[in-house]
Amino acid sequence: MTVLILKPALHDKIWGGTRLKKFKYDLKSDHVGEAWVIAAHKNGVSTIVNGDYAGQTLKELWDNQPDLFGGHHVNEAFPLLVKILDAQDNLSIQVHPNDKQSSENFGKTESWYILDAEPNAKLFYGHHAKTMPELKQFVDNKAWDALLRTIPVKKGDFFYVPAGTFHALGAGVLALEIQQSADTTYRFYDFDRVDHTTHKKRPLQITEALSVTKVPHVDPILNQRVRIQDSTVVTRLLTSPKFTIDKLSVRGTSQFNQHHQYELFNVISGQITLQDSEGTYQFEKGDNFIMFKDTQQYTLDGSGEVVVSFVTPNSYQSQELAYLDN
Repeated sequence: MTVLILKPALHDKIWGGTRLKKFKYDLKSDHVGEAWVIAAHKNGVSTIVNGDYAGQTLKELWDNQPDLFGGHHVNEAFPLLVKILDAQDNLSIQVHPNDKQSSENFGKTESWYILDAEPNAKLFYGHHAKTMPELKQFVDNKAWDALLRTIPVKKGDFFYVPAGTFHALGAGVLALEIQQSADTTYRFYDFDRVDHTTHKKRPLQITEALSVTKVPHVDPILNQRVRIQDSTVVTRLLTSPKFTIDKLSVRGTSQFNQHHQYELFNVISGQITLQDSEGTYQFEKGDNFIMFKDTQQYTLDGSGEVVVSFVTPNSYQSQELAYLDN
């Protein structure tokens, strides 16, 4: 098998909506906030829909067929998690622990590619405190507007969110999230809203959040690069210690080599034809798949955009990684 096509797991959220219908997903409510499109986490798993492994979850395949992924330890978790998020309302302000602070196998460093955004949409990213005592004073005074940093956002923007960063998507934003496969979240502030399912405010973890938050906040510098591969523009959005992300703008026939044990593909617009040694696949917006190394070479054709991510190789020691997760 060279290509593994996946069906997402859907999650209702207090801030969710119905825009994931644009990706052909079968929504069961009007508050679907997250589609876990490539996932092998205990809190959500995607399901294989093609080939010999159809009907299995990605986690089952990862656990039972490690050779497909290049081999891994028995208790090692699938390292990445890809979601599409529909923020009909603001998400809670939250922060995640890093590898050393997390009770899971690893921390939760994330990234966002903005798929769509309503006019005047924003996101919350970082804070204005210079020291930890100043941060705690902001909290004691409930001076959320003065503390929290907001950034205007538009379609096509990209953000890297290292563990330890205050962050939240704002209302009206649709985003592709690529992250470490962890789900430890410390909710710092929730706009004092009431959960319509419990009729209570959602719990906060302010003490835990403060214990892992970086002070002062420093924006990572992203050295994005662009190259042309036949009829495709390839934009390197991120190379971080945990994962690397490319955006492929396909406008005709282009040939690629598969360099990694496996790569994750998310079709975010248009229609794409993929051809490899085993056959031809037709993909469109909302389709998600994994390609294995035995593909070696493949061809993309059509008109659309694809986001490709993979685990950054351990051998990659470029200095550009140093500032990202310090």
